[in-house]
Amino acid sequence: MSERANERTVYLNGELMPESEVLIPYRDRGFYYGDGCFDITRSFNHRLFFLAEHVERLYRSLKYLRIDPGLSPKEMGRVTEEVFERNRHLLGPDEDYWVGQRISRGLLRVEGDHWQNDAGATVVVECIPLPLKARAKQYRDGARVITPSVRRTPPAALSPRVKTLNYLNLIVADHEVHAQDPEAWTVLLDINGNLCEGLGSNIFIVKDGTVMTPSERYVLPGVSRQKAMDFARAQGIPVEESDIDLYDAYTAEEAFITSTSLCVCPVTEINGVKVGDGRPFGPVTQQITDAYASHVGCDFVAQYLKHLE
Repeated sequence: MSERANERTVYLNGELMPESEVLIPYRDRGFYYGDGCFDITRSFNHRLFFLAEHVERLYRSLKYLRIDPGLSPKEMGRVTEEVFERNRHLLGPDEDYWVGQRISRGLLRVEGDHWQNDAGATVVVECIPLPLKARAKQYRDGARVITPSVRRTPPAALSPRVKTLNYLNLIVADHEVHAQDPEAWTVLLDINGNLCEGLGSNIFIVKDGTVMTPSERYVLPGVSRQKAMDFARAQGIPVEESDIDLYDAYTAEEAFITSTSLCVCPVTEINGVKVGDGRPFGPVTQQITDAYASHVGCDFVAQYLKHLE
């Protein structure tokens, strides 16, 4: 590999190479059909966290899709750590990475083609700078959630518990919402009209002191989602997984989003309806945020706010 001091390094099918040299055949099934899955964790203060949990979820997705990546979970973890270490020096003092694995079923072979690579699955491990500047306002003002007309793909069609490469359902919904409000956060409803999930994010509300979130059957069980529930229970805050309709959302005392990048982010509006008193970080959201930040050793709220223009 010709390493470059100012360019990120990527793993592709057993090789480490500069990001600009990574080439994947256009007939890869991930490009053709979205036939594959991915997972992604993040660093805090230039240290990886929750890698084991994300790799475990990745391999559940792979099993569901019947894809063999050619690496064991332990090997995938080791490759991920190596890619991160090779890119760590490019981070600024207030920056961190998304670190992810993207796996497709591999090349779609057709008669008469001459592709050299026939190694089965395509495996990519990469680092991406976190969008700290783009998302900083969410922590200052709270997220404005809008639920689009597009409903989340139901479990009877495709399990939402798989983090597939095909995000079109979520992307189409996101475009609809951003046509109304470019800075709003999209949260889809499920087929029954209850709150479901957004692009890479889970939604929570607080009612009568209880933290509530949609049932895992209808959503991707986010690692940050699970951490938020664990931190709440550890502080004696009741947690329920249940159906949450828009009446529940509009009358909630607090609401927040969890995701790998955001960790815990307050919600101040849902479809234009003010949540609670309309201020970010109600007491329960603040407790969970503080517990999360303490666990990872990083004040991620302050990290985001440093990137405000």
